[in-house]
Amino acid sequence: MKRLVKQVCLNLSILTLMPLSAGAATKVESSEPFDWSPVMEAIILVESEGNARAVCGNQAGAMQITPILVKECNNILKGRGSNLRYTLADRFSVAKSKEMFLLIQSQHNPTNNVEKAIRSWNGGPRYSVRATNRYYNKVLHRMK
Repeated sequence: MKRLVKQVCLNLSILTLMPLSAGAATKVESSEPFDWSPVMEAIILVESEGNARAVCGNQAGAMQITPILVKECNNILKGRGSNLRYTLADRFSVAKSKEMFLLIQSQHNPTNNVEKAIRSWNGGPRYSVRATNRYYNKVLHRMK
């Protein structure tokens, strides 16, 4: 029994330290903010051809934002102590849609990985590379 307890403690120690060392190697520190403009503009072209009034199912606006993404943005803002909240109508504002994109990236993509940003915009936070390949390539093509 003692051996099992020691083994469990050792495994827990290793698992808790791994994300720290892995994150330290991939985190990029920069004094300048990352310019997401080319990515956002390409996503707008792929999603709606620039039509801020576009609707497809529960997705709406130039960036085809879902209600769950609006809710996630509001949860992030609440967690950060902000009084700002987005509404479903805000999806039809290109400026507010871009703000939501930037908020999602700041929370879920702090290393500013462009591929992760594009794929997760299409496939969600647990996207499949295979399932998002076509979308990823479309956005990259529009960025050129």
